[in-house]
Amino acid sequence: MLNAAIRESTARAQVRLSVVHSSARPAGAVRPANSCSNCCLRDVCLPRGLPDASLRDVDELTTAKRRVARGTALYRSGDRFEMLFAVRSGAFKSVGVSRSGEEKVTGFYLPGEILGLDAINNDRQNYNAIALEDSEVCAIPFGKLQELALRIPELQQQLFRMLSRDIARDQGLMLLLGSMTAEQRIAAFLLSLSRRYKRLGYAAERFNLRMTREDIGNYLGLTLETVSRLLSRFHRDGLVSTQQREIELQDVEGLMEIVGHW
Repeated sequence: MLNAAIRESTARAQVRLSVVHSSARPAGAVRPANSCSNCCLRDVCLPRGLPDASLRDVDELTTAKRRVARGTALYRSGDRFEMLFAVRSGAFKSVGVSRSGEEKVTGFYLPGEILGLDAINNDRQNYNAIALEDSEVCAIPFGKLQELALRIPELQQQLFRMLSRDIARDQGLMLLLGSMTAEQRIAAFLLSLSRRYKRLGYAAERFNLRMTREDIGNYLGLTLETVSRLLSRFHRDGLVSTQQREIELQDVEGLMEIVGHW
């Protein structure tokens, strides 16, 4: 009986020891498949340019993932700002709502891009973030991100780059709506999407329009009929080839000539 008791006690100790070892993550341990370190978007998202040692800290920061079904909101205007969200897959649109209830599309977000940067100023979300398709995001607690950025200069620089890109996108929208014809707006929008897909490592001249033509028109200040008519004309003129949501830019130089000074 004594030997049996000893064996049982030893077995319990081994179980406890295995639990302790399994909960620890040595520096050389294999990182989860959904971590920043193993993500195909790491070179265009928040971890861009970070040394491997710093990536471990960012991995801990971005462990929370959220799945958002098509047509549903990741967050809504007025929600308390606590998180930034990195698009891991899918796409989103940001939508502002006027006092009269009129909706205005203010931006589109693709994989590797960050949602919520505009809310840093007043601690409240300014827009609704709506999934254009079934999507997944990495939730990044902003307070912890600030602390980490103070310790990792490369992370702070990347955060500044993303803020700058967000500001430039807003300025580009103002230019589109303020000084361009309808034809120029469509051409500029397609060229802008092309550059963004290229930055993500995708084909720059052939991609899917994840947003509807109605969303595009709302964003550009055009009617659905105008967007459809101009895309059809671009197709007839050999500038683009369209098949449902798939679009191929066949004459980039021609599109650039339409845009002109932009």
